Amino acid sequence: MPPVFAHGRLRLYLLKLLDEAPRHGYEVIRLLEERFQGLYAPSAGTVYPRLSKLEAEGLVTHATEGGRKVYSITEAGRAELADRSGELADLELEIRDSVTELAAEIRSDVRGAAGDLRREMRAAATASATQVSEEDSWKAAKEELRKARQEWKEQARRAKDESRRAREEAQAARRQAKEAQDRAREEVQRIAGQLQEQFARSGGVLGSLAGAWLGGTASAPADAAADAADAGGWAADLAPTGDPARDLDRLLDRFRDEVRDAARDRGVSATQVAEARDHLAAAAARLATTFAPRP
Repeated sequence: MPPVFAHGRLRLYLLKLLDEAPRHGYEVIRLLEERFQGLYAPSAGTVYPRLSKLEAEGLVTHATEGGRKVYSITEAGRAELADRSGELADLELEIRDSVTELAAEIRSDVRGAAGDLRREMRAAATASATQVSEEDSWKAAKEELRKARQEWKEQARRAKDESRRAREEAQAARRQAKEAQDRAREEVQRIAGQLQEQFARSGGVLGSLAGAWLGGTASAPADAAADAADAGGWAADLAPTGDPARDLDRLLDRFRDEVRDAARDRGVSATQVAEARDHLAAAAARLATTFAPRP
C-alpha cells in the first residue's frame, strides 16, 4: 500500500490539528484514525518524534497536565499554516482520496479473501460429501459382508445337520439290514432243520446220501445194514415195471426232484454247491460199487 502522507505532509497536518485545539500525543493519534475512518492509525513512533521536531522549530509548545504533555501551536506555527493554506487544501483532498483508495483496496482484499473462503468452503463441503459417501459405501459393504458371513454360518449349520441325519439314517438302515439278515438266517436254519427231519424220515437213497454227507463212504457192516433198511421205505409208491433199468431211472428222477426241491426251498450258495459236489461224488462212487460185477 502506498504511504498515506507524502513527504512533509504529516508535519503540516499535525499543525492543523493543533490549530484546532491543544492536544496530547495520544489524542492526535486517535484523531488521525477517525479522519481516516479507522483505515489508518499512525503509530506513536511516527507521531511523537514529529511533535518534538515541531517544538524544536518553535512551531509548537507543550505543557504538562496530569503527567502528560499537551501540545499547542505557536504564532510561528499559525504563520506557517497560513502560508501553506493552499497546500493544506490539497492535503485534505489527498486524505479523502487516500481513504477512498484504502477502502477500495480493503474491499478488494476482503472480496478476494471471501472468494477464497467460499472456494475453500465448497471444496470442504465436496470433500465432506465425498467422505460421507465413502463412509456410507463402506458401511454398506460391511453390512453385506456381515450378512454373507451369517448366511455362510447358517448354510454350514444346515449342512452339518443334514450330514448328522444322513449318518443316523445310514446307521438305522444298517441295523435294519442286519436284523433282516439275522431273521433270514434263522428262517433258513429253521427250514433246513425241517428238511433234515424230512430227509431222516424219507430214508432210501436220500438217507444213504445223508449218511454219506455226515460220515463219508460207509465201510462198516452196521452202516450198510442201516442203509439197506432205509432204502426199503424210500419211493415205495413207485411200483416195479418189470424193467430194472426203467425202475432205476424212475428212482434217479425222484432223487433229483427231491434234491432240487430242497435246494429251491432252502436256497443254495457256492459253498453248498461245492459240498454237494463232494457228497454226490461219494454217493456215485458208492452206487458204482453197488452195480459193479460180483464174483
